[in-house]
Amino acid sequence: MKIAIPINGKKSEELAEHFGRCPAYAVLNEKGELTGTIDNTSEHAGGTGLPPELLKKQGITILICKGIGPKAINACKEDGITVYTTTAQTINQAFKEWENNELKSATPCK
Repeated sequence: MKIAIPINGKKSEELAEHFGRCPAYAVLNEKGELTGTIDNTSEHAGGTGLPPELLKKQGITILICKGIGPKAINACKEDGITVYTTTAQTINQAFKEWENNELKSATPCK
């Protein structure tokens, strides 16, 4: 199991406000250990492809984020990625909420 969390930069602990427009994604294992980062090279960041496709290629199965739109939620689900939303400010806080079953399944943001 691999968990992705959108962050404000490769060395940042701070969560980005929106899933598709973040500079990078932190990758954690099921123990909450940071195993790496993924640069956001999707079309939202000036590259190609969509963020869910990028995460799927990296084996991500869980996404924890602050903001995400309805199309992205559906695309993640189609790619086998379970999406949760959080109000946490840091990677560690978001993981702890997930670990303690405190997160809700994603619903479209406005």
